[in-house]
Amino acid sequence: MTLPTYDPGAPGSASVVVCRVDYANPVHGAALVTLLDAYAQDPMGGAHALSDFAKANLVEALSARPQAYSVLAFDGALPVGLVNCIEGFSTFACRPLVNVHDVTVLASHRGLRVAEKMLALAETIARERGACKLTLEVLQGNAGADRLYRRIGFANYELDPSMGQAQFMQKWLD
Repeated sequence: MTLPTYDPGAPGSASVVVCRVDYANPVHGAALVTLLDAYAQDPMGGAHALSDFAKANLVEALSARPQAYSVLAFDGALPVGLVNCIEGFSTFACRPLVNVHDVTVLASHRGLRVAEKMLALAETIARERGACKLTLEVLQGNAGADRLYRRIGFANYELDPSMGQAQFMQKWLD
């Protein structure tokens, strides 16, 4: 799916609708892959396109995981934003938690509170699942996203202020 060109000054640019992704819906599936690929190619997403394998298998793989859910934003028929969420488990709370794994909005729609709308729906779904919290990570250089997340209630993770804030780390297994 190729994203059509879009004039952000056109009427309706602020009339964004968000919905939970139906992984069986081919329109939703194509939008999810296209938006995630655009995000992956952005410097904030690592600046590399999704692999052909990921493009071909992502929707089916997400649909096979009951702990996964996604939210899309549309401006009319144009997909403009995506949030992918993966449920985990808080052993301290003995309840589910939800990690907001991907958040992306097309450049043409940034500043219109699209991510805020998607995250509100992601939070509603997390609450329906009985989750005790949402988690996410943000790159230090992504000041706009950091401001958004703080504005809607996210804060750096710490248990005891004397021990400092948690660091997000990874170890590739390939």
